[in-house]
Amino acid sequence: MKWMVVAGVIFAAAAGAQPRTPFQARAASTVSLVKEHGADTVRITNVTYEVISAPVFTRPRDERLLLRQTCTSKAVLDEPEVDATTVLEAWPLGTSLSQKPIYRIQASGTGGRTVDGSIFVIDRATGEVGWWSVYQLGSGKHLFDTYVPLLGFSISRETLEMRYAGLEVPPDDAADARLRQPNVVSVIIYASAEGRKREVLLTADDPATAAALRSYADAARTLSVDGAAPARLRISIRRNAPSAPDTVWITIPLAGDDLDVPHAELPRGLHLSRWQR
Repeated sequence: MKWMVVAGVIFAAAAGAQPRTPFQARAASTVSLVKEHGADTVRITNVTYEVISAPVFTRPRDERLLLRQTCTSKAVLDEPEVDATTVLEAWPLGTSLSQKPIYRIQASGTGGRTVDGSIFVIDRATGEVGWWSVYQLGSGKHLFDTYVPLLGFSISRETLEMRYAGLEVPPDDAADARLRQPNVVSVIIYASAEGRKREVLLTADDPATAAALRSYADAARTLSVDGAAPARLRISIRRNAPSAPDTVWITIPLAGDDLDVPHAELPRGLHLSRWQR
């Protein structure tokens, strides 16, 4: 495939592909430093284009997507929080950008990235809490949120069959009343680019333990995969200082293309159960 860049937009020509109409598009990125209410304030707008060079799930096989990402932010110098918004728009490559996009995603966040040519991940951390939202690239459908970096891995050694895992830590005002129960710790998500395949609810017998493990400020979390057969998801939750570290480990084997909850390993007083939204 031959690529060239014209006026900030990438064009592609591929043998046998459906003819595409040439076009040009421009968008300005800007930065400014101003005084607002006596404080130095930085405003930034960044616009980037990206072409997905392979077929995308839910879209025609001979189609290629053109993405336009617009990130705007406003930050007061020396203050930890930032007011930021990310917008993603998608068109079939060769379509004029004056036409309505296939979809438009808008979310608070400092920017996004495509992953494996199939999903889009927006960094939602505009303050001290790190979290990410995951979307289907072909449709813009929201797949899930995760409060650890998205974990991606293949379930096959012979072919690339990507799966994704995340950990949702519900806020105290979660929209789903079931997630506001005092014994809830988190939801473990196992998914593909097509959508969520399995979700598992982690709970604690002791509400005080659940609150400590669920806390954004008082606990740090990791999510990893152990590729040794059988592959296993490993979740760690560690208490932050000044508490003793007292790391909690949860291990869930993968069986076929699913989470093997009955054979999970976790400390006494914690429990895993199937979860469905």
